[in-house]
Amino acid sequence: MKILTPTSITLDESKLGLTDQDQLVSYDPQENLAPEHYDADVLIAWANTNEQLKDAAAHLDQVKLVQALLAGPDQARAAGFREEAIIASGSGLHSLTVAEHALALTLNFIRFLPVLAEEQDRSHWASELGGAQELHPEGKVTTLLDANVLIWGFGSIGKETARLFKAFGSHVTGVARSEGNRNGFPVITEDQMGEYLPETDVLVMILPTSDKTEQVLNAEVLKQLPARAFVINVGRGSTVNEPDLMEALNGGNLAGAALDVVSQEPLPAEHPLWGTKNLVITPHAAGGRPVDPESLIAQNLEALRKDLAGGRGEYRNKMN
Repeated sequence: MKILTPTSITLDESKLGLTDQDQLVSYDPQENLAPEHYDADVLIAWANTNEQLKDAAAHLDQVKLVQALLAGPDQARAAGFREEAIIASGSGLHSLTVAEHALALTLNFIRFLPVLAEEQDRSHWASELGGAQELHPEGKVTTLLDANVLIWGFGSIGKETARLFKAFGSHVTGVARSEGNRNGFPVITEDQMGEYLPETDVLVMILPTSDKTEQVLNAEVLKQLPARAFVINVGRGSTVNEPDLMEALNGGNLAGAALDVVSQEPLPAEHPLWGTKNLVITPHAAGGRPVDPESLIAQNLEALRKDLAGGRGEYRNKMN
């Protein structure tokens, strides 16, 4: 098989399960493919532009597997690859790093780091933030111990995020399309969120882009959160009604929010989000580092070989 690998990531070829009949060819995901590679059987996609993927889809008339390393397959699906091609996502490859970022953004707030940074700039020893303190002061969240954490979007990233918060002593509840118990955590539906939001200390959002998730964090939801609560979004920017969030923060109705994703990326310098009170913005930095993509690629290459030999391959993260 001819396998196109992007120059945007270094893969350990020894872990890909290659055979003597396989040919690896590197390509620049920012540039259109050279015509001599239009006969490729497999395209591995990472950090490709939309235009590059659309051009690849238009010319790869023999491609059998499109292995995206992004957590979601939206970009690869929208490119228009041939109907016969298997499209697989990189779901699970970013769970550890995104969960780590969600935890870091939360700790940033509850350990007063933005305020302490400002005090340090002033060369001021903020005694009121050190020394003897109540563990659970009225109206404030200053520790993850016994904190109520609601994770909205309980897929592979949500489960990993829940594990980290539990390790810090938090009470974690997931929100998904169906209720039950997943990985030892209680999971509720969105219809039940009204019962939990008033007692939530940290709301972590890890929702994908879809018609159903468009601006689901709005004024109605925000009003149900206590003023001590923090909102952390490491999912997609389209899931937040940004004017409603800015109003809640500037009005003091929310203790703080951290956005790793926004509706318009890069965020323009003149955008009012930059000046919003108690808001931390990171530049879509939670993921971007696939963890062990070789295992996923190897498994799906083997599945493709079985298909081509007349068998039935078991693809991981197959999305069509």
